[in-house]
Amino acid sequence: MKINDAIEAYERYVATERRLATGTVENYMTDIKSFRDYIAEAEVSEVEQITARDVRSWLMANMESGVQDNTMKRKLSSIRTWFRFMRKNKWMDTDVMAKIKSPKCPKKLPIFFKESEVEKIYNADIFPEGYEGERDKLILRMLYETGMRRSELVGLTVGNIDFSGKSLKVLGKGNKERFIPVENELLYNIKNYLALKEKEWPGNGSLFVNSRGNGITVSNVYVIVNRYMQLLSDADRTSPHIFRHTFATHMLNEGANIDAIKELLGHANLNATEIYTHTTREHLKEAYKHAHPRASKKQ
Repeated sequence: MKINDAIEAYERYVATERRLATGTVENYMTDIKSFRDYIAEAEVSEVEQITARDVRSWLMANMESGVQDNTMKRKLSSIRTWFRFMRKNKWMDTDVMAKIKSPKCPKKLPIFFKESEVEKIYNADIFPEGYEGERDKLILRMLYETGMRRSELVGLTVGNIDFSGKSLKVLGKGNKERFIPVENELLYNIKNYLALKEKEWPGNGSLFVNSRGNGITVSNVYVIVNRYMQLLSDADRTSPHIFRHTFATHMLNEGANIDAIKELLGHANLNATEIYTHTTREHLKEAYKHAHPRASKKQ
């Protein structure tokens, strides 16, 4: 079978049967066509002619030209799924990718705000007076004190707050509900904010409302976090998700159980939470290096 025919068939399959997003389909096709163009130089035009050596040669050519490991890993994943599709349709007999290993990508440690930076949220006078200033301040505090996702924050209603039970009901990924405990000080802040909100937008059920009286969007939250944290933090970048990293990292640094943090964050499995243990190990190394007598003598 001609390689071009196999590519066209695969494109139809992922676009119509699997109904993948347009951008995902385009990425797949770009990667696969890049491989096709490379092996075409060796006059490989039939599916049956493709060998593991062709894949390895393409892999090395990409890496020598400076393609990053993460990008290369994605490219290999694209052609691997294409090969799987062709074997399923019996256009290809052998598993060409069986002995091809993806490059190992070093795990990036999550960025987080320092405790001294987050503390400024509670003391800084950068928030304007009035409803929007109080709303922005509460958004930052809730992101830090609960570790919730910005999509979860946006979905909060007044009814999600249990003042007597001192908790927030959050709708997470896969429509899974979880309850996050809330401290008295934050509950007090929420009560004061709600009194101000009721004067500004009476009867509105959304917890956080924008200047037009609609529930805030994830984009609104991103803008709010950037506006203030670029002033308060020297982190390489700022975003709502960094508050989630900060919540988990600070909890671990204070000795919290990782299983408890997993439940608070709404992670499906512990693997997603364990990345924060690497961050706290670095924190411990730095503490040891600067505080232990023997460590200071070795420097």
